This record gives sequence, structure tokens and C-alpha cells, in this order.
Amino acid sequence: MAFRAPVSLDELNRLSRGTLIEHLGIVFTAAGDDWLQATMPVDERTRQPYGLLHGGASVVLAETLGSSAGNLCVDTASQVCVGLEINANHLRAARSGVVTGTARALHVGRTTQVWEIRIDNEAGKPVCVSRLTLAVVPV
Repeated sequence: MAFRAPVSLDELNRLSRGTLIEHLGIVFTAAGDDWLQATMPVDERTRQPYGLLHGGASVVLAETLGSSAGNLCVDTASQVCVGLEINANHLRAARSGVVTGTARALHVGRTTQVWEIRIDNEAGKPVCVSRLTLAVVPV
């Protein structure tokens, strides 16, 4: 499985303007033929009251990556990928710095996709692992 066309990080970041993605500081930073990566700061926008990265912010990063990657696999003139279900296991706390998420496909089918997203801290240790199921629906 590979994306339908080369990934434009500039275009993905442009599409994020004025959305929750931009508000949380999520930036698409790298892509391959079948994986997508983005970073998110651990700061006042993404921490919970006890000073730790909010689990919900990790889920936003995971869904952003998986949904964006999924839509790179379809002809968006006729189809779009939307989230059906997401789960997340929070493995390690993060208090500061930047986390990096990487989405990789587990299944890219005609009507559904399943993506695994791993979020790591700056030391490369896992903070969260998530699985996102997408529905592929007509526009």
C-alpha cells in the first residue's frame, strides 16, 4: 500500500490552518510512501491541570495523523475517510518538549482502513499507542 500521490507537507499544514490541529500546535513534519509523521508541543495547550500531556491531546494527534494518512490513500474527489473508532493506550507521561506521532497502515480496504499511530517523546520512548478505524465513504 502506498499513498496515491507524493505527500505535500505544506498542503497538509495549510489545510490545518484555523482548526483544532493548528490550535494545538500540531505540524506535519515528514512522510514516506506509506507513513505520515507530525509533532505536537507539550505546553499549556496540551497539558492537563497536573502538568502532564493530556490523553485527549494525544488522541487528537493520533486521529489527525490517521485520518490525514487515510485520505492520502483515496481519491478525495469521490471519497473521504472519517473516523469510526479510536483507542489509545497511554504508556508514559510527558511534561514538556515535543512529542512525535507516526501513522502506519495496518489495513487499507475499499470501505474501511485501520491505522496504528505511535507517539514518542524526544528520547524516542513511547508515550501512547493508538489504533484508528476509518470508514471510506462517498463525498
